[in-house]
Amino acid sequence: MNQQLQLLVAIQDLEQMIRDTEDETRAREFTEMGFTLNGLDNLKKSLIELETQLDPRHRNYYRKLTQKFGHAVVPVIGNLCMGCFANIPSSFVSVTHENKVLHCENCGRILYWP
Repeated sequence: MNQQLQLLVAIQDLEQMIRDTEDETRAREFTEMGFTLNGLDNLKKSLIELETQLDPRHRNYYRKLTQKFGHAVVPVIGNLCMGCFANIPSSFVSVTHENKVLHCENCGRILYWP
């Protein structure tokens, strides 16, 4: 997987963890299940560190998508974008696109293959 794409997936995951930790209802649910919610500052530091490694054009596009959809980076499963469920052309998995950050032609979300 492309390094920039790996960073985007990690950033999205970190942001979700931070939101879950800061949301009182979600935090209470996690605590009731037995999880401890320590390390919020470490999560935020890690997020900043990852964002500095990200290409600015990818970061800006990611931010726009996050504001519009909530989740900017989505997996492709069975040739379907899991953001909008549109069919992804088989040409997207060709060698010519191997190290590129690809976008869904329908919704514009950033795609990755798990």
